[in-house]
Amino acid sequence: MERAFTFRYVRGVEFRPEDYGPEVARILNLAGGGTRPMPLVRCGCLACDASDALKDADVSDAAVRAGLYVHCGCWDQAHELADSVQNPDGFFWHGIVHRPEPDAANASYWFRMTGRHPIFPKLAEVAAKAGYGSGTQWDPFAFIEYCEEARRRPGSAEEKLGEQVQLVEWQLLFDYCARGRNG
Repeated sequence: MERAFTFRYVRGVEFRPEDYGPEVARILNLAGGGTRPMPLVRCGCLACDASDALKDADVSDAAVRAGLYVHCGCWDQAHELADSVQNPDGFFWHGIVHRPEPDAANASYWFRMTGRHPIFPKLAEVAAKAGYGSGTQWDPFAFIEYCEEARRRPGSAEEKLGEQVQLVEWQLLFDYCARGRNG
């Protein structure tokens, strides 16, 4: 079930679907515009219309497609694509896919494979501004544990913050992948 609120601007991240071209913007707009909270627990595909549109979309980069499927909540498709991307971006998406299963050990494995990703400094900065005590460097393993604890308290401030930080993480990684890793 999709929640009624979104996070368009999260203290330091402004996400605009139109920045990624009309086809990606159309898909994102069918799935909450890239601003839908990212659930801490895997559930069924959250944006079936967007997922259907993505099947026929001209999006050739597997990391970008994986990110779109992650945002749609279509975990199986996201997992398959992330598994095909054998670089830190694919490993990062893979970790994101396993975190809400919940499969902390598998998510940790993929974050170890990711190493220090270029979005980590901005993620740490924005997460701290949102209220997540990430310290000066992003620690994906601490965030896995945070999500594990927060999901045990549905409706809590911790759950909402976890969803918000996951959204920022998604926005930053999607932007990084969609802009050719140089934007």
